[in-house]
Amino acid sequence: MTDSAAGRQEIWVEKYRPERLADVVGHEAIISRVESYVERDDLPHLLFAGPAGTGKTATAQAIAKELYGEDWRENFLELNASDERGIDVVRDRIKNFARTSFGEYNYRIIFLDEADALTSDAQSALRRTMEQFSNNTRFILSCNYSSQIIDPIQSRCAVFRFTPLDEETVRERIRDIAETEGIEYTEDGLDALVYAADGDMRRAINALQAASATGELVDEDTVYTITSTARPEEIEEMVTRALDGDFAGARARLSEMITERGLAGGDIIDQLHRSVWEFDLSDEAAVNLMDRLGEADYRISTGANEQVQLEALLAAIALEADEE
Repeated sequence: MTDSAAGRQEIWVEKYRPERLADVVGHEAIISRVESYVERDDLPHLLFAGPAGTGKTATAQAIAKELYGEDWRENFLELNASDERGIDVVRDRIKNFARTSFGEYNYRIIFLDEADALTSDAQSALRRTMEQFSNNTRFILSCNYSSQIIDPIQSRCAVFRFTPLDEETVRERIRDIAETEGIEYTEDGLDALVYAADGDMRRAINALQAASATGELVDEDTVYTITSTARPEEIEEMVTRALDGDFAGARARLSEMITERGLAGGDIIDQLHRSVWEFDLSDEAAVNLMDRLGEADYRISTGANEQVQLEALLAAIALEADEE
């Protein structure tokens, strides 16, 4: 088996996970501050907030690797709060880990991923645990929405907000991995990976690995097929037809994306939201479209039928066009 073939059997997200803080890309200001904590061996409790795939977990693990070296796994407890939501996790697993002897190090690290999924009772218990074991344990909490973390916990943490990675950062990282793995790609294929990722490095790397597994050239056709993503021009054509009053044409494009190609309605909403200001729309038309998008997105999030809501969105746009 060739080295390249062996590499493809690994999960690239793990294979290319940063080993040191300096390897974390796209958040220079955050990494600089965290590095200063590590250098002084004076780590406070930390709260990392931001979207998925932006480096929160990678940063937490890099901190542990720099502090503990080869012993990092024994001194770093990672829990996923979305899987283990109850107060028992805080009372049992966290406390047992915090109480355990740990040799030469001043403190151990507990990393609680998706902490915004913890119940209010569990967060209250966590606050008390943070106080009780503050002399020998540091907590790193990761969440998508810091507003879901109770104030007493936030006030005990240094808060860092991770934003979606910019396109150039994602593109360069994907290019490096593709060249390391000996993957043939086109620039259009890289552009498609960056577009499909939408600032999520994990999604970009997973998409690259999935596209390369076909054994074909990684071009935009392969990427859009593998990631079940609509091309930007398809989204624009659908909206343009609705704006021109052609509801039947817009609905046909939507039906093709959802029914024939299996795209998720929520993903189409996200793509529409990203593309609104790239369309050649008047300010008034763009504002109206954003308003309709927000309404459809809310209804879908509460369980409404995706296709029905998107068709209603297109119908409303077409009706407004006919009235003008």
